[in-house]
Amino acid sequence: MALKYITDESFGLLAKDKKVLARFDFNVPMDKNDPTKIADTTRIDEAVETIKAILEHKPKKLVLMSHFGRPKGVDQKYSLEPVGKYLAEKIEQEVVLTETALDRGIRTLLTLSEPKIIMLQNLRFHPEEEANDREFARTLSTYGDVFVFDAFGAAHRKHASTYEVNAFFKNKAYGGLLLKREVESLDKIVNDPVKPFVAIVGGAKVSDKIKIIEQLLVSVDKLLIGGAMAYPFLKALGNNVGASLCSDDDVLLAKRILGTPGKGKIVLPSDHIGSLTFGGAPVDIGQVNISDDMMGLDIGPSTLQNFSDYLTNAKTVLWNGPMGLFENVNFSKGTFGIAKKLSTLNNAFTLVGGGDSVAAVTKSGLASKMSHISTGGGASLEYIENGTLPGIQALKFGID
Repeated sequence: MALKYITDESFGLLAKDKKVLARFDFNVPMDKNDPTKIADTTRIDEAVETIKAILEHKPKKLVLMSHFGRPKGVDQKYSLEPVGKYLAEKIEQEVVLTETALDRGIRTLLTLSEPKIIMLQNLRFHPEEEANDREFARTLSTYGDVFVFDAFGAAHRKHASTYEVNAFFKNKAYGGLLLKREVESLDKIVNDPVKPFVAIVGGAKVSDKIKIIEQLLVSVDKLLIGGAMAYPFLKALGNNVGASLCSDDDVLLAKRILGTPGKGKIVLPSDHIGSLTFGGAPVDIGQVNISDDMMGLDIGPSTLQNFSDYLTNAKTVLWNGPMGLFENVNFSKGTFGIAKKLSTLNNAFTLVGGGDSVAAVTKSGLASKMSHISTGGGASLEYIENGTLPGIQALKFGID
């Protein structure tokens, strides 16, 4: 069964003059210096297209819901008020925020002609949300006649608003436009990617990405491993990695991967940019081995050139994880170099997923040159690993 999206003609017929309940991912980072200010509005901006598309069908009400942070019960620090305020300005319409997701006043709001848009307060103020509680999902469902799911970043969670709520919208559940873009883009990686297919994996721990690495080794032509992810592999091969981030458990996992038939596809750094201290003065380490007093903090120039050469003829590229401590200008050349190389691949499909690599591409100013930048870090990885996600499965097939 194919996923139904709000572009489907049947959605317009069901939504007109009816209540639409829509789940988004408004879990945005806040400014550390000003907790009332949103640091990055991308997730809200990405939702606007779907919100406007729903409103074009002239629903009676549009009820928005999302989680925000990890509150332990009701905590105004995690209020969705800044999100509601920003969204109202963005779409130039009033957005009324409820006191809670179970507020008795919601019933009254649903009967009034105005406002058109209601935002439920943070779903995670209620422990029933993360518990995937049936009754909580049932209550949420009473706020809408039709359900729209556009929270790709939360689709890997089996929560009441992402999973169980689908039980109450049989043949009345649709995906939003962001979900459509995410699924169609990730399917180009999962379902028979155009060859040559090159994946670039970075980040800190092998244990975090063991599944994705094993999965990718089946389908890629080359797997380029950089960042702290590379050190356990280098150590497993008998190289010295000095004081670089490298746990014994990760070395064992790396040995396991290097013992598989796909080991010949793995490409590791041949040189590094390091330092005596974390973030200290940069040192060009022009060889694979790192001295005991030194730690690797970026891939070196020879490695960047080697990785770039493998990318030149690629038709499909997946990038997840930075090549080093890119937040520090002294150790950013590897990560930004990869971003620059990907920006020149005019005939390739380039997908960037994972919070740090997305942040790096955005910081490089080259985000618009990528084919697709995924909004879901953990969700995009799980989708590649499993070919679907619980929230998408529930939306597609429904649940009893």
